[in-house]
Amino acid sequence: MSDTASIERRSFADKVTLAKELAEGVADRIRAAIAERGVAAIAVSGGSTPGRFFQALGKTKDIEWDKVIVTLVDERWVDETSDRSNALLVNERMLQGPAAFARFFPLYSGGDEPNMEAVAKTNALLAQLPDQFAAVVLGMGSDGHTASFFPGGDTLDQALTSQGPALSLRAPGAGEPRITLTLPRLLRTDGLYLHIEGEEKASVLDTALGDGPIEDMPIRAVLRSGHPVNVYWCP
Repeated sequence: MSDTASIERRSFADKVTLAKELAEGVADRIRAAIAERGVAAIAVSGGSTPGRFFQALGKTKDIEWDKVIVTLVDERWVDETSDRSNALLVNERMLQGPAAFARFFPLYSGGDEPNMEAVAKTNALLAQLPDQFAAVVLGMGSDGHTASFFPGGDTLDQALTSQGPALSLRAPGAGEPRITLTLPRLLRTDGLYLHIEGEEKASVLDTALGDGPIEDMPIRAVLRSGHPVNVYWCP
């Protein structure tokens, strides 16, 4: 079983309210990290869910955005011009207005495949991040994956245990080859958030909080990590 004492579930009436509240929570973490360490780094997820949150956070004016680094939890190995690119989503939805002054660290580093040379190039960039994230915002698929920790992933065990920071992964449910931050790297964060929407995702989370192998639902590795997880959910 997971350490449910470390899981705080918050429910919101609608997607707009959730996005606003999550943005405020992450903004607080950013401000606190800048005050303590002079810089704040956040790692965010792509997909269809976080667009409103990105817009709400990017419009926050009372953040010293020039002291913020934004990177991704994971990425499809596609160019930033692809509509499958998480980097494209972040750039279009978050890094506008006040947040345009933030630095962005992409995970895709070029080429057709995330081979050893390409991943090494990405990891050289990620090595410039502060050791501790201010906030990490995860999503979750209906198959129980988070980041690119997919069931059946060829490097899943390594992704859940390596200090990282990032490695490549291929899985039947992943579509393109992926690059993902490792779980130990993601857990080095002041605030860990799980953003999910809809009744199906609530049901998936309930199942993940129960007994069962991590490899069947890799989100369990996060939920059982002992790190406090702030779950933000709306219908």
